[in-house]
Parts: sequence; C-alpha cells; structure tokens
Amino acid sequence: MRTDSITASMLYDFVRCPHRVTMDLFGNPAERDPISPFVQLLWERGHAFEEDVIKGLEVPFLNLRTVPERERERRTMEAIAAGESLIYGGRIRADDLLGEPDLLRKESNGYVAGDIKSGAGLEGVSEDSDGKPKQHYAVQLALYTDILERKGVSRGHVPFVWDIHGQEVAYHLDTARGPRKPTSMWEDYESSLDKVRAIASGESRTLPALAGECKLCHWRTACLRRLEESNDLTLIPDLGRSRRDNLLAHIGSVRGLAGADLSELIKGSKTVIPGVGTDMLRRFQVRAQLQTKPDGKPYLLMDVKLPHQKLELFFDIETDPMREICYLYGFLERRGGDIATEKYVPFFAKEPSQEAEKDAFAKAWGYIREMKSTTIYFYTKYERTILRELTRCHPDVATEDDIEELFVSEAAVDLYYDIVKPKMEWPTRDLSIKTLASFLGFKWRDTDPSGASSVEWYHKWVETGDPEIKRRIMDYNEDDCRAMRILADAIRGMVPQAWPIQ
Repeated sequence: MRTDSITASMLYDFVRCPHRVTMDLFGNPAERDPISPFVQLLWERGHAFEEDVIKGLEVPFLNLRTVPERERERRTMEAIAAGESLIYGGRIRADDLLGEPDLLRKESNGYVAGDIKSGAGLEGVSEDSDGKPKQHYAVQLALYTDILERKGVSRGHVPFVWDIHGQEVAYHLDTARGPRKPTSMWEDYESSLDKVRAIASGESRTLPALAGECKLCHWRTACLRRLEESNDLTLIPDLGRSRRDNLLAHIGSVRGLAGADLSELIKGSKTVIPGVGTDMLRRFQVRAQLQTKPDGKPYLLMDVKLPHQKLELFFDIETDPMREICYLYGFLERRGGDIATEKYVPFFAKEPSQEAEKDAFAKAWGYIREMKSTTIYFYTKYERTILRELTRCHPDVATEDDIEELFVSEAAVDLYYDIVKPKMEWPTRDLSIKTLASFLGFKWRDTDPSGASSVEWYHKWVETGDPEIKRRIMDYNEDDCRAMRILADAIRGMVPQAWPIQ
C-alpha cells in the first residue's frame, strides 16, 4: 500500500514500531495475519464510545463523518472559513500531510484539533503522579495542528483529547517532556515525521524487532519468520530494538554474540556500545549462548530459598481494562507440597458492575485473610497494583496498608521480580510466565491463551451470559495459576551455577 500522504495513523504506528510503517506500505498483503478478535473488539469499542460521546454533546456541531472523503476535505475547509464552532469528522490536508481529527473546535481566531479516545488521556496516573501525555496520541494531535498551522487557521499548539473518563486532556505540545527527556512533544513529532517520510520514500530501511507490540500486529508471523532467519538479536530477552541497533555495528546475530570476544567491546569499565554496560553485555552473551546450545537449560545465578509453608496459594487475576473492572480472582491452593491436594478457588464478579466487583474483591480478600501459614505466589507486580487500585474504589473492603502488608511480607513471592529477572537465566526469547511454563512442558488447555483473548472472551460473556465462555475464562485463569506452580517447583529443583563466561 504505497501512499503520497503522511497520516496520523502512520505516525501512531511509527511510535509503537517503525517496521510496522514499512510493512503496511511495502509488505506483501498475502503475508498479513488475520486481525485478532481482541483488536476487532478495540475498534468496535472505540467506535461505540465515539458515537456515545457525540450523541451526548449538548452544543451544536457540524457532522461531516458520513460525507465522502473528497467532498469532506472541501466541506471541512468551507466550514472553517465560515467560522463553524465545532466540526466533527473533518478531513484536512496540507502539502504531504493528511489528517482526520475527530474534532475541530474554534477558539478565538483559530482552530484546535481534538480526538475522542476510548482510553485514558494520560498514562502513569496514580495517587502520586498526575500522569503524562501519551506519545502515540501526541504525534497524531501534532500532525493535525501542523496542518492547521500550514493552512493559517491554527489557534496554537494545544490540541486535546476527550478520554474514557469524560475528561478533556490538553496536550501542550511545546512543553518539555521532563528532566530525562528535555525535548518537547512538538520536537518529537517533527523528528518522527522526518523518519516516516524517509520510510515512505524508500530512503530509510527498517528492521523488524521482537517486542510486546508484536502479539497483536497483523505482520507478527511474517516478522517473526524474518527474525528467525536472520537470528536477530532482539530474540534475546530484554535486548530490544534500540540496543540491537547499537550492537549491529559490532555484532549481527545471536550466534555472533554467543561467540564474540567481549574484550574487544569493553574499554575499562565501559563498553563501546551506547546504552549497554559491561554487566549487561555479559548477561546478553550468556542468554545468546543458552539459546544457541541444543540442550540449553535454565539455571540460577545464586542460591534461592522459596518458603516452605503448609499451604501455598498461586494467585492470578483477570481484568477488563475497557470497563475498568477486576472480575476474577483465581487461586490454586496446594497443601504440604502435594500436587494431589491442588484445588482451584475462583471468585468471579457476577456482572460488570462496581457492586459485583466489590463483592468478588471482598470474598477474595476474606479468603486470603483466612489462610494461615500461607505462601502466596504471583508473577509481576500486576496483582499488587490492581489490588491497591481496588482499595481506593472499595476502602471498606481493604486499605492500601493492608495490601502493602500482604505483598511485602516474606510469605509473598513475586516469581518474576524476586527470582526470574534478577537471579536466573533462561534459553527463551522472553521471560513471560507462558513462555517459561511452556518450556518446562506445561500446556494450557485453550488453543489461544493470552490476556488479550481473555478480555475478548469476557466481552462475549457479558453480551451472551454463555456459561461455556465463563468456563473458558476460568480454565485459562486456573492454568495461569498452575503455570506458576510448575515454575516454583522447577526453581526448587535447580542449583546455582556460575556464568559460562568470566
């Protein structure tokens, strides 16, 4: 799909993955994967949310959404010239830039652009932080603003987002992003725009990279095949695109890193590779060596003692980020280390409401408090984060101090942050619980086990009440809990080893 125009969606994709832009423009359509049901759900929810917002507007506006594209450009500029106060679904163009902002609003002697988003307008919002603008939103809004500026009708560099919380979030594009990143969102936009132009013109080549975004991308199979063929460095956990790009001047593949003489890359206490320290480089080489060994096995870097309690709980939750509800708290209970005693204990919200969420939370929290001489296992900080958020919505169930007391105790074990990440090495491409448990021989019952899939299943259950869909969600959650038990047992059976390199 070649194009003469740079669009907001191209900039959005570039921020998430530059190679996505290349593939959308020049990739073979026959290599595209089907759109995942979860992505389809995101689109549907986004469209539905936008329609609800527009239906609820209490001010007059011009609706151009259903006007054909060519006519819509003309009609949009006519509406701007006429001083229309609010334009919905406009289409604007200047030079090689093409934008379709959801909203164009007249302010004083010019216009500002806005988008309706079915997500939060800011990221990282917490009790201690007001959050910050999302870069992938910012580049889209900046493109609209750039077009308005080139047309001579811009009010300034402060576009906005109407978000899922019903808030209008202003994006001050000229403000520095922070002390660690002194550039402004506008400068980031201009840099991104130059790079997207270079990709679109064929002047710049991009490479695929293995990242979290790949899971929902329609090029995932094609890109993974190329990564495997080239033995790409991003197949090493945590190495990532930017470090890969810096390493490529010296090392071109996983096999190359596995056999490299690192003394040539280390000068004193530092390496010659930006963003990669000496310990990090050595650890990446260990991972490369493990991946290239036919019989590579995980091992501990130091002694690890897991608690020995009469009762163990393996804990995993399921949430719907679009409805902002935690609807399932799952526990795999085991007594005396005996697999025969395993029992799955779920607490499921009977409907997608705050009342049902509170009821399930209260039952799950009561269950945790009733368990004595217990070790509770989880994977990453997600459960802790969600439970802390729940205490703000339902403070009469538990306080944030209650949650902190639970998770900082010696009987609470974060298998990822306490053990896997700092104290282990694995011959795998990532360190997710699904990857590690699968390496150890565990199989999920579902053919498509993922957090994204569970959200899509939950939406189907809400719509239909189908008990089979609910069972599918529960089986998936139970398998996630059991995967942690598989991992914990494997860790107990390992002994520490020295790194293969000194």
